[in-house]
Amino acid sequence: MADYPALDIEIPLPAAEAVYDRLYALLDDYQPAAIHPDDDGDRWRVFFRSSNQRDAAYAALAAIPEVRGSALDVPDEDWARRSQENLKAIEVGRLIVAPPWDVPRTGRPVIIIEPSTGFGTGHHATTRLCLLMLQHLDLRGARVLDIGTGSAVLALAAWKLGAADVVAVDNDHDALDNARENIARNGGAAAIDIIRDDLDGLRIQRATVVLANLTGAVLVRYAEELRSLVLDRGYLVVSGFAPEDIPVIGRTFGSMKVISERHEGDWAAICLQR
Repeated sequence: MADYPALDIEIPLPAAEAVYDRLYALLDDYQPAAIHPDDDGDRWRVFFRSSNQRDAAYAALAAIPEVRGSALDVPDEDWARRSQENLKAIEVGRLIVAPPWDVPRTGRPVIIIEPSTGFGTGHHATTRLCLLMLQHLDLRGARVLDIGTGSAVLALAAWKLGAADVVAVDNDHDALDNARENIARNGGAAAIDIIRDDLDGLRIQRATVVLANLTGAVLVRYAEELRSLVLDRGYLVVSGFAPEDIPVIGRTFGSMKVISERHEGDWAAICLQR
């Protein structure tokens, strides 16, 4: 089993929102594979694709004196063990997201997700916010793009809510392996395409709904690229930022109109229409 290079980061509370913004921006420079905050938001475990990226990010943390970090390697089997001990099925609106060992018998749509280092077990607020927003859009027959798909939980949700054409996009090989397994496990292989690419060079047919559960820094950096993926009168659902940042994120997308917003704890999501 492979080890995953990671950082454990502690953010002493109370912390100014600017500290979170600076931390996200700093980490984004080193292309983390996943960021897992705890429920209170003051401890993050950040996974990287290589030890070199992890070590460089660790050194760069000195630029933010308010935070403390430690480098570690997380054994794959330890991740799986802890996931199986702690994760249970959760309800998000009319959807249920469940690990393979806790699949309920229900008439509602169930999304089965094998936990990994990719975002998307449904236990993080940003995932839940996006899932709730999806349920307020008419996806019947729609084309949907899930940018930064991670575990493919949002792509699977779109399909189960009626989307006819779903494309899951990520630039991380391990995340896409996990996404591919989850899509097959849910019976969605024929309906959901998987693409390995990133927003710098992504050339793809536009969609009715675009999902981007990323970070505030990434959303700002690639706002124009994301906007360009949305069909006229289509929707863009974004998350990964604080409620206080809703006005800034909304303005970043120019002429697109914020039609709804949600927040849970320290996290927020907005739905924009082109």
